[in-house]
Amino acid sequence: MARYNPVTPAIIEELKTILGERGVVVDPEKLHAYSHDEVTEARYHRLPEVVVYPETAEQVAAVVRLANRELIPVVPRGAGTGLACGAVPVHGGIVVAVERMNRIIEVNAEAMYMEVEAGARTEDVQQAAGAAGLFYAGDPCSGDSCFIGGNVATNAGGNKAVKYGTTRDQVYAIEVVTPTGEITTLGGRLKKSSTGYPLEQLVMGAEGTLGIITKVTLKLLPLPRHVLDLLLVFPDIELAIGVIPKLVKAGVTPTCVEFMDNDAIRSVEAFTREKLPHDENGNYLILQVEADSEEALEDMAAAVDEVGTANGAFAVLVPDSQKIWKARKSFAEAVRHETLTHSNEDIVVPVDLMPQAIRELDAICKRHSAVARTVSHAGDGNIHLSILQGDIPDEFWCEKLSEIHRDIYEYVYSIGGKLSGEHGIGYKRRHLMEEYTDPVELGLMKAVKLAWDPNLVLNPGKIFEVEQPRQ
Repeated sequence: MARYNPVTPAIIEELKTILGERGVVVDPEKLHAYSHDEVTEARYHRLPEVVVYPETAEQVAAVVRLANRELIPVVPRGAGTGLACGAVPVHGGIVVAVERMNRIIEVNAEAMYMEVEAGARTEDVQQAAGAAGLFYAGDPCSGDSCFIGGNVATNAGGNKAVKYGTTRDQVYAIEVVTPTGEITTLGGRLKKSSTGYPLEQLVMGAEGTLGIITKVTLKLLPLPRHVLDLLLVFPDIELAIGVIPKLVKAGVTPTCVEFMDNDAIRSVEAFTREKLPHDENGNYLILQVEADSEEALEDMAAAVDEVGTANGAFAVLVPDSQKIWKARKSFAEAVRHETLTHSNEDIVVPVDLMPQAIRELDAICKRHSAVARTVSHAGDGNIHLSILQGDIPDEFWCEKLSEIHRDIYEYVYSIGGKLSGEHGIGYKRRHLMEEYTDPVELGLMKAVKLAWDPNLVLNPGKIFEVEQPRQ
């Protein structure tokens, strides 16, 4: 691990020269908001020494070059909606907040692309695409607050990933400030390319450890002509998840496939104070389907009804779409409403093993006197498990959580799963990443990090720890 120097008054003055007075903040009260993301546990919070607000890629690059010269850590930050402490300044230093780089630069309806700055809000991007008669397929649950740059940096998934893929599938190109302070564009507005290493794919999902994303060229799609939401209610998890491959075999290609277990449904009800259908014993599969005609949509809905009913659904409904999606997207807030003492996991497993995995994760939590709340992107094997404190005394929470993590991830890796499907590793899961990743694979990742960031100044302490080689 590198040894870093403090941010001195002289460095502050130099930052002000780069960014102007209003672009540099050192007020401790204002710094506190940048000490954490959506992870509530104070043990993960770290104060930065200074926060800067660049408005151009050139300013970002100048800050990074200064950080290399002075050996000061730099942490890129979007909206702070992450769930893995990826934007936490573990070693203090400079937080580069991209919130002022929020322009939607161009929407090209004819060529079906959009160019935006990293601080553009995802919902604003979706609305701008819609205003042009087009569609941006990225749809994370935090879309009303998260930024495109953060989506790209974590390769966010979201509700529509089962049909359209994750964020990297929506991106043509990215403008990046490298860890040594150079500006480059990776990728291109091309359908294909075999021109050297696909470096844009490496940066996307690297959680700000290989570059600071400043601008993104996004793919746009034609608006779906006809869309329908359906709610299938099942008596148990196995039937709910088990129906997914049967729907696919019946010719149904859903846009979204979301699962909520009964405990999660009741938790959301308590938070939103809105009653949900069949809350007494139902487990939900929320489907969204699209078609080019009303007739095709009706045929697809009929197929969903037929397959669902034949495979154990005791209700197939056309729900109040706003209400049912609000319920699904309120899950994280509902868990926080229950207790601030919890841990959100982002497990991904083979889709066909999801039912047994959800059962086993629940059983592990119960064995340790914890409480499990589960939702999932059921079409792509991504399980969002929240581990609540339950009957574990405060003084034993951290110790017991480590035991729960051990049992959970030994099981998850034994069935071919991994730590994270979309939230990333960040600082929170770093020790788990180092424990469960194949040593050869981990060594290759560390070699890339050292090659790109020889001074280890860019978002240090995330994903894994790296030692600088002895000179």
